[in-house]
Amino acid sequence: MKSITIAEVADIVGGELAGPVIDTPDHLISGVNSLADAGSSELSFLANKRYKGQLETTAAAAVFLSATQSAPDGLGIIRVDDPYLAFAKLQRHFYPLPSGAGKQHVSAVIDESATLAENVDVGPNAVIGANATIGAGTIIGPGCVVGENVQIGKNCILNANSVVAYDCILGDGVILQAGATIGADGFGYAWDGMKFLKIPQAGRVILEDDVEVGANASVDRGAIGDTVLERGVKLDNLVQIAHNVRVGAFSVMASQVGISGSTVIGKGCQFGGQSGVAGHLVVGDGCKLAGKSGVLGDLEAGGVYAGSPAMPHRMWLKVSALMMKLPEMLKAQQK
Repeated sequence: MKSITIAEVADIVGGELAGPVIDTPDHLISGVNSLADAGSSELSFLANKRYKGQLETTAAAAVFLSATQSAPDGLGIIRVDDPYLAFAKLQRHFYPLPSGAGKQHVSAVIDESATLAENVDVGPNAVIGANATIGAGTIIGPGCVVGENVQIGKNCILNANSVVAYDCILGDGVILQAGATIGADGFGYAWDGMKFLKIPQAGRVILEDDVEVGANASVDRGAIGDTVLERGVKLDNLVQIAHNVRVGAFSVMASQVGISGSTVIGKGCQFGGQSGVAGHLVVGDGCKLAGKSGVLGDLEAGGVYAGSPAMPHRMWLKVSALMMKLPEMLKAQQK
């Protein structure tokens, strides 16, 4: 990893030098670290005010601070609009995403009808099915399975043991973390009076550009039509997306979120861990769900919701406060 100067850092993140570093723009920086652990050749950032006290003791060469954040005398500063975004940009500079170089392990099984760009990497024991197409710079990790007729775009990363089942489509820059499953059968059955009759799941999964699916997460294929994750959607580990769900662009879901079948999630939504949405609902653009929320009806765009059943966050705060008082109220009523 090549060191760069503080002046180069400021250029990368669109920041402005302040404090002592104005006089040392050529000071070399080797990476980013926390305020508590950063050394004299590292930068840090303040994105959470609970760590503000560490500005007094940090040994970092400089710290990313917003224009409104105060700092102790003698601290090197790079003023930026968003310290966390600046951290992300610099971290991506030091640790760029890998790209395929055309390495194919001898144990990989690649169908002769599959079409791979010249610089696609295929790891040990990976399997690529008939008529699959894979774009330039993509990496297929160890033990991955790419099914028949799958289309994978450029610069994708499929980490170890991830699966893309037949007919599914991945755009450019898609990342699947280890064990992710794209295109498993949706949970569809009909009761015939004696047993559950499996309904063929004839649709596909489509992941648009820059989607990331976490470790051991699952996105099920549609029963009729497709399950779609629009551009820039990010799923954490152990998320379950059921058949025929559509998730709007740039929505994010934390670990163990579950979305039931045929639900439509709007653009730019944020779901806390272990929240869940029932089937055949519509969640409007920009909705935010607190962790463990349970959604049983449609949600209006732009709302903040919590609780199970989910309700507007302010109402949930009042309900929670009342619940704490219920034993006392019951005791008073019994007197």
